[in-house]
Amino acid sequence: MARRTLPIFKNLTQRPTPAPFLPKSHPNTRSVTYMPRPGDGAPRPVTLIPGDGIGPLVTNAVEQVMEAMHAPVYFERYDVHGDMKRVPPEVIESIRKNKVCLKGGLKTPVGGGVSSLNVQLRKELDLYASLVNCFNLPGLPTRHENVDIVVIRENTEGEYAGLEHEVVPGVVESLKVITKFCSERIAKYAFEYSYLNNRKKVTAVHKANIMKLADGLFLESCREVATKYPSINYNEIIVDNCCMQLVSKPEQFDVMVTPNLYGNLVANTAAGIAGGTGVMPGGNVGADHAVFEQGASAGNVGNEKLWEQKKANPVALLLSSAMMLRHLQFPSFADRLETAVKRVILEGKYRTKDLGGVSTTQEVVDAVIGKLD
Repeated sequence: MARRTLPIFKNLTQRPTPAPFLPKSHPNTRSVTYMPRPGDGAPRPVTLIPGDGIGPLVTNAVEQVMEAMHAPVYFERYDVHGDMKRVPPEVIESIRKNKVCLKGGLKTPVGGGVSSLNVQLRKELDLYASLVNCFNLPGLPTRHENVDIVVIRENTEGEYAGLEHEVVPGVVESLKVITKFCSERIAKYAFEYSYLNNRKKVTAVHKANIMKLADGLFLESCREVATKYPSINYNEIIVDNCCMQLVSKPEQFDVMVTPNLYGNLVANTAAGIAGGTGVMPGGNVGADHAVFEQGASAGNVGNEKLWEQKKANPVALLLSSAMMLRHLQFPSFADRLETAVKRVILEGKYRTKDLGGVSTTQEVVDAVIGKLD
């Protein structure tokens, strides 16, 4: 028996060594990235605020896509409008219970005695961190390439504290409040976000050369937190120079941490550079609750023409809802949604007017549903 097997053995040893096994690349290849706990697949309630203007259009787009994916979420809808004096108590209670909210834009009247419901929500729920991700979408032409900026903004104090009064007729005093507590926690959030998302640099935006005490305290807090994250580069930039650098060389920025007002300006500037407010996702988060909405300014909330023609861009809120799904620990659903949106943008057939197309909101939604794996 040994003699018979010897030639076979020699034949085998003389064959060329096979190439090492390599897994076949396939677009649907899955990797073991998330092992759910028992019960993690139970449907989760999400508070839904359609809002004003185009808000109902784009929130309905999210509802359609979630239903098409059979995503494990269901919505509790509440009608809230920007001209209300306060956010209804039942809405606050719903968000406290569900811990997650998806929101369309709420129009804030300019001037007058009506305060912003957006600011009310942030303060009531202590949503102290606003996050806007401004990045190039493949297939969408922009002036700058390699833009991938995350703007993390303190959300509860600064100029948005709303502390204003008329000293004497014709003289109004508006107070900017900066505290050590709020500055430290937004700095910690920015560095923690960078650490968990493999980001390499945090830039603090300030005007401490003029507001030496207020912005000086913000910078002092950022510097202290930075010492606890030696693997992350830290630098600082004055806000006016920051705006100039953003429009000339935005790829130099990674994560930016800002006080309240500067963050609003920087996020909208970065969004315009990377493709427009209609495609930038974002959200507001605190220790216990999170509200997801269009990342940069919803300046088109009251655009009646967009509403009448049903041509509002749903991309920003769709991507924000993908962020929400990750927050809820449904990563595969988030990946499917984000991938489908990016495929539609890359293909370029269905785009709304702000992206150079003529499509309606519904046509974009149908295209995204068609691209779902």
